[in-house]
Amino acid sequence: MAEPNAAPHNELNPATTGSTATHDGDKDEHNRPRDSKGWDGKLRVEKNVVVKYPTEPNAAPQSDAEESEDEGPPPDEIQADEDLLDGVSDNEDEIELVHCKIGDMSKLRLERFKQMKRLCLRQNRIQIIYIPTDASATLTEIDLYDNLISHVKGFDAFTELTSLDLSFNKIKHIKRLNHLNKLKDLYFVQNKISTIENLDGLTNLRQIELGANRVREIQNLETLTGLEELWLGKNKITEIKGLDTLTNLKILSIQSNRLRSISGLDKLVNLEELHISHNMLTSLEGLEHNTNLQVIDISSNPIEHLSGLENLTHLTEFWASYCRISSFAEVEKELKDKEELETVYFEGNPLQLAQPALYRNKVRLALPNIKQIDATYVKQV
Repeated sequence: MAEPNAAPHNELNPATTGSTATHDGDKDEHNRPRDSKGWDGKLRVEKNVVVKYPTEPNAAPQSDAEESEDEGPPPDEIQADEDLLDGVSDNEDEIELVHCKIGDMSKLRLERFKQMKRLCLRQNRIQIIYIPTDASATLTEIDLYDNLISHVKGFDAFTELTSLDLSFNKIKHIKRLNHLNKLKDLYFVQNKISTIENLDGLTNLRQIELGANRVREIQNLETLTGLEELWLGKNKITEIKGLDTLTNLKILSIQSNRLRSISGLDKLVNLEELHISHNMLTSLEGLEHNTNLQVIDISSNPIEHLSGLENLTHLTEFWASYCRISSFAEVEKELKDKEELETVYFEGNPLQLAQPALYRNKVRLALPNIKQIDATYVKQV
């Protein structure tokens, strides 16, 4: 899976924490399964707060009224923000001030940095975006993750941008970005966005992250034909639709939503990863045309049977923890012919809970070529 951002983003990113699957007894503190690249299937950008996911796929959805607006007066910023950059050369092309209690971007006197390519002001107290237009010719990456921003403003002149991160803010509407046609990576994780809109001009986008918002419908993405990664986890989506033109899509993450069936994927013939855990799926029907799928995560869905995987001959990882699968014979029938399959997760299913001491051996008998069962490597004899 692709890195969500450049190296500076890794420290807060579950996609890049942990490198490979662990050995016996070496799972993370939440006992989550992880894939071969260390990702636990949750949102790829994570703040230092608890992000809750439903533990039961049939749990009642949270209502709008239950969601906290988290609106309070902003904390006081430190005095003399401009002093933070006093010792930095005017020729510096990367400015990074993380967790510095900055409240007013104008006091930083960023107009000094005529060659600035990257601006990172993560985890501050910024409410209003202010970036001098002097930097518009060179600035390609802006990272304002985890601030107090409510409105998307101030980017009119910044047409060279290729990456913009506004995750963990208070944004309700996507606006004033449609002219940034060089953007490749756009991040809006954990905001208050209810509608996907005003993106039709961003025809060079390769990935967009809208996880942990209030989106109810997949819409207005038709022109983004170059999109390769779409991250929509932890929203309120009830149906997969509006993706027919995204034929270059390789990764679709739509976990922790309100899906009852798999549909709308017929045209996504290049799809390689599908993350659809923590929904209300009862069947795997709907994957007939996604023959290039390599990774699929159906964990925490009330699925009892594995029929529907017949055409997925390139599967390498199959995550199905905490479903309702009870038959080893069915596991063998549906997965034994997958010659590239190396990793499976069946922890928390009836077939594991009924005889936990025998579970791993039975999986190995059913799938003799497997290299990893849950979070533990299979010992090669």
